[in-house]
Amino acid sequence: MARKDESKKDQIILQQMEVIRSMTEHNLRRMGTDFWGTPAPARPPETTGTSREETPTAPEKQREPEKTTAPEAKTPPEKLEDLLAELDSYIGLEAVKREVRSLTNLVKVHQLRRQQELPVPALSLHLVFSGNPGTGKTTIARLLARIYHSLGLLSQGQLVEVDRSGLVAGYVGQTAIKTGKVLEKALGGVLFIDEAYALNGGGDNDFGQEAIDTILKAMEDHRDDLVVIAAGYDGLMEQFIHSNPGLESRFNRFLHFDDYSLEELLDIFRMQCKKGCYQLEPAAEEQVRSYIRAENSDPVTFGNARGVRNLFERVLVCQANRLAALEQVSREELMTITAEDVSAARGGAS
Repeated sequence: MARKDESKKDQIILQQMEVIRSMTEHNLRRMGTDFWGTPAPARPPETTGTSREETPTAPEKQREPEKTTAPEAKTPPEKLEDLLAELDSYIGLEAVKREVRSLTNLVKVHQLRRQQELPVPALSLHLVFSGNPGTGKTTIARLLARIYHSLGLLSQGQLVEVDRSGLVAGYVGQTAIKTGKVLEKALGGVLFIDEAYALNGGGDNDFGQEAIDTILKAMEDHRDDLVVIAAGYDGLMEQFIHSNPGLESRFNRFLHFDDYSLEELLDIFRMQCKKGCYQLEPAAEEQVRSYIRAENSDPVTFGNARGVRNLFERVLVCQANRLAALEQVSREELMTITAEDVSAARGGAS
């Protein structure tokens, strides 16, 4: 009889562990990649390759060398008011929000003048994004692509992300071909070049300049249906743009992304809890605040919102480990994050 009861108990524990595992997995999937505000409206699925979040030269993001959100067929433009409402929902980014709205207004007035057959000055939509890792550069680039599509400036509004490795090849002549394929995918949308200054290698056997020349030619040939955003660290981006007259003439608009404040980072953590149907105990929230305050003394190393994301994911793993040891787990316990979970995610540090 005792053996039968023990077997039944083991079965219940295994069932509870499976429930916890599947719920944690589901919640992580539904988080998406947006850690700055409310979830974006449904878009076509992303085509992804090899993931890359931090490059050896500068830890901005480890994205794959080439990633596109381009749909196979053209998607109808979204409503501009919806996109601007999404912009407003993002946590922080106040200066960037103002610049994006100003740029949107400039484009709208430019179009109105054209409709009235008034002279219109040349309008460059290419941008330079500068700032530390995890400050929302890719998020805003993706939103801008959709805004430009909504305004009728881009035919598709997809975002194609690359870094140096997605553009530069190792032999003469191959870089132009490799870069050309990326540009072909970006036509009708935005090409986002991360760590753009890495293209300016300067060595005898470096083919970064070939990639730059190919991109500049495409910007001229397809100026009515291609936008390029070059992104990276402050200082390095300015040096890169000013190192080449062709770049300097095409990139004349800079957007700086400030680091997040402690309260903004805490808001991002709270927002992730809300999206995943988790509740933070007061003591757990203080643990999160303490951790962010200590770790974010160096925003580059911590990674701003990316550091918050990493902490949140570790907390969910620690919560699952704690709950898996219980014989029975209630709905409320599945939704609660405790100070013990956060402490375990921090490695037991207080």
